[in-house]
Amino acid sequence: MTDSMARPATDQSSLELPLRRQCPMAPPPEYEDLRTNGPTRVRTPDGTWVWAVTRYQDVKTMLSSPDFSSDGRTPGFPAIKPELRALLANPPFVRTDPPEHTSERRPLIPEFTLRRVQELRPGVERATSELLDGMQRQGPPADLVEMLALPLPSLVICQLLGVPYSDHEFFQARARVLISQNSSPGEATTAISELFGYMDQLLTSKQRNPADDLMSRLATEHMEPAGELNRDRVLRMCALLLNAGHETTANMIALGTVVLLQNPDQQALLRESPDRLVAELLRYLSIADLVPARIAVRDTELGGAAIRAGEGAIALLAGANWDPETFDEPDRFQVRPDDQRHLAFGYGVHQCLGANLARMELEVVLPALFERLPTLRLDTPAANLDYKHDGVVYGLHRLPVTWEDTR
Repeated sequence: MTDSMARPATDQSSLELPLRRQCPMAPPPEYEDLRTNGPTRVRTPDGTWVWAVTRYQDVKTMLSSPDFSSDGRTPGFPAIKPELRALLANPPFVRTDPPEHTSERRPLIPEFTLRRVQELRPGVERATSELLDGMQRQGPPADLVEMLALPLPSLVICQLLGVPYSDHEFFQARARVLISQNSSPGEATTAISELFGYMDQLLTSKQRNPADDLMSRLATEHMEPAGELNRDRVLRMCALLLNAGHETTANMIALGTVVLLQNPDQQALLRESPDRLVAELLRYLSIADLVPARIAVRDTELGGAAIRAGEGAIALLAGANWDPETFDEPDRFQVRPDDQRHLAFGYGVHQCLGANLARMELEVVLPALFERLPTLRLDTPAANLDYKHDGVVYGLHRLPVTWEDTR
């Protein structure tokens, strides 16, 4: 039911998403006004008007409300990256609603439980140690993205899925095209086609010679004729997991390293409270700020705004995670008593499936990095680093670092 006092859709701003961060570690400054005003109509790159939702409670309400759909096939569904709109015609499971979403997510849940993730921890610790060995053998300076932040999550998701790590340059290059705002529609289409072709061949291989990995289990237990998922759905599922599994965590490792170098008092807590420090990094950086898009399926009211059926909305997670009504001094990086309330992984039934895995990787790699290289420092001023202002997921293209070489 729409509140008769709620603000109508004609109350529009001149803002266009995505907004650029001015301070690299802080949300765009316009988010503060958006939070003050409540849900506000803004433009997306293709000229579509959507509601920008930034208050913590409004974001939680929207992401858990049956008044909003995640189904990308719904006409008018918002797209921050219009080049990928064609994908929404046959969307991955994260862009569907229950019960379709539930049936496709269910086979994946056992692969990402806390227990399963802890079973993977020794392998992650081993891979981290080997990558740090490589950095030390090469000596300073080094690009932390190239030598640690990107290879580690790529190794982990490859092992989990059963994708050969030797192909990492192929799928990482396609992922960069797909998340960049600067990619042309043709480049995005080609990247999608090549990635799906690669996954299709790999899926055939898993059917013929299954191994102890996620793709093999999907191919032999959950895909038709043994299961209920058709081949195309499994392919889209695997491509999504491969991209999301390495890109987001890589950006968190790189940006998290910068934040910890800027906050040595908090860095000292890595040894005793890595879980709480990682939670604060997730809140503070909110790299998947633009990901949670929805469309209203009935007239509703949210935060004082009258939202009509068919209107799009985007939950700006960085706005919610810096809401002073929820987090005391949100612009200050500090371990907090309420550290698990952040919305960095979204909220509701679409909350990030890989949250446990991402947290574990960060809890392993960041303490190991600063323990192994206690004199680590930036080799370029933080203000001059190559930030991913062009990406749907925020991060760093490169991270030049150096340290005292004691070899």
